[in-house]
Parts: sequence; C-alpha cells; structure tokens
Amino acid sequence: MRNSRKAGKSAIMIGGVLDFDGVAVLRQGLERRWFRDLYHYLVIAPWPAVIFWIAAGFAAINAAFAAGYLLIGGVANARPGSFSDAFFFSVQTMATIGYGVMAPRSGAANALVSVQAFTGGVGLALMTGLVFSKFSRPTSRVKFSKVAVVADFKGRKCLMFRMANERDDRIVQPQLYAVLLRAEPEEDGGSFIRVHDLHLARDRHAFLSLSWLVLHPIDERSPLRNDTPDSMKRDRATVVVSMVGIDEGLSQTIHASCSYRADEIRWGARFVDVLKPLDGGGWAIDYSLFDDVIEA
Repeated sequence: MRNSRKAGKSAIMIGGVLDFDGVAVLRQGLERRWFRDLYHYLVIAPWPAVIFWIAAGFAAINAAFAAGYLLIGGVANARPGSFSDAFFFSVQTMATIGYGVMAPRSGAANALVSVQAFTGGVGLALMTGLVFSKFSRPTSRVKFSKVAVVADFKGRKCLMFRMANERDDRIVQPQLYAVLLRAEPEEDGGSFIRVHDLHLARDRHAFLSLSWLVLHPIDERSPLRNDTPDSMKRDRATVVVSMVGIDEGLSQTIHASCSYRADEIRWGARFVDVLKPLDGGGWAIDYSLFDDVIEA
C-alpha cells in the first residue's frame, strides 16, 4: 500500500509528484519560487534531506569565503595559493574554533573575517531555529491496517478498517473523518472528482489505547451503496481517512491520515481478531495479525 504508515507526515514529493498518503497528485503549470518556501520545505522535509542541505550549504559558503581569502590573501601561516588552507581557515572562522595556527594579518582579511563571523552567527541562529522547529513538531505513531474490507458486520454491510496507537501512551479524544474521492462523469463528457462524506458508526472515542475497528455502514445514505469492486476501480475511487487527537504524554494535538485505493479494499473478507483476554484481566493485542484478513 502506498499510503503513509508514518502517520502525521505531510505530502512527500516523489519525482515531481506529490504523494498525499497514497493519492498521487502531479502539479503542473505552477510558478516555482523555491526560496519563498525554503524554510517550510526544510521543516517538513525528512531529516536526511535537511542534514544534506545544511552540510551542502555549509560547504558552499565556506568554499566561497575560501575563494575570497585566496583572492585577497593576508592569512598568516597559510600556504600561498592553497585552497585547502583557505577553506579550513574559513571553517575555523565560521565555527569560531580559533586554533591559532592561521590568523588574518591584513585589513582586507580582517574585514572578510568580520563578514564571515556575522554570516556564521546568523546562519547558526537560523539552523538552531530550524532544528528546534523540527524537534518540537508533534508526531503520531498511529498504525492503520494495510487494507480495508467490505463485509457483513452484525447484520449490516460495512466498509471496515482498523487502527491502533503504536506508542505506550494513549491518544485522548481521537476524532475521525472519512471521505470518498471518486471520478464521476459530467454531462459534457468529462469527469469531475467529487468528494463524498462517509458517515461512521463511531467517529470519536474517549481514548485510543487498544485496536479500533472503524465501521462505515453501507446503507441508503452511503455513496458506496451501488458500488462494486469493478466500479470502484473504474472510477478510481479512494477512501481517505484523517484523525485528530491529543497525545497524552506530549499534551499536544496530533494528526494521522491514511487512504485506501480501490485495489486495497477486500470485498467479502473480515479482519483476523487481534484482541485476546488475559487471565488476570485486561487484554493482549497481537500486532503480527493486525493486517491479516480471511474470507467472511
């Protein structure tokens, strides 16, 4: 399944295509202004990408200052024409290390050192804010089932999926919202992607600590009442789910999302039970069976 199992994450750019929890969106004709949203990109980007761009920027800035030191000279104990000496002197200046082996000795070199010290201070402040923002972003570890199922449940035909909290604390007052995205034909011969609300048997809970089997009754109100596996594939139907709750340990609002394409919905199947009662009271959850389904 292509949808996000790491709940709470934002859209991911893959080869120019935005992946919103499994719903691929190719954005065309949009004017790109990379530096306008650079900070936003770095905040939502994965840590490896952020570390790479910080390292690349650090190297590029020091290389630019090293070229300046080579051009004006005036660095004591630096070998004439040595880019490596100029580069490492720039690194020491930027990081305020000051080993004392190399030092500026001319007015021009001291002026460039002053500019670099200011640049390094501003850059350090920006990187500190960026790292703090990324660490302070609340995240969730909500596990959604890899597939959804359609089967009878207590005498009612229902669309079902399940979810659980992978962390040791609880999610307080989780609220669910589900919609159906479907391409429907227009009178002029085209098609329009319509959004239909999917009413849930229970869309909120006191807290999420065990497994939660989410039910959408397929009745006369349901947009799925006349659908079949073939019609859902033809219309590129996708069920999109979002959850908002409060992490009990962090005392912060968190969110999670998931989506199920037509080929990720099993008709005539049900989930294998994952809850087992304990002899001393309470329940055990077997997460190894969380995604398993059998014929209804």
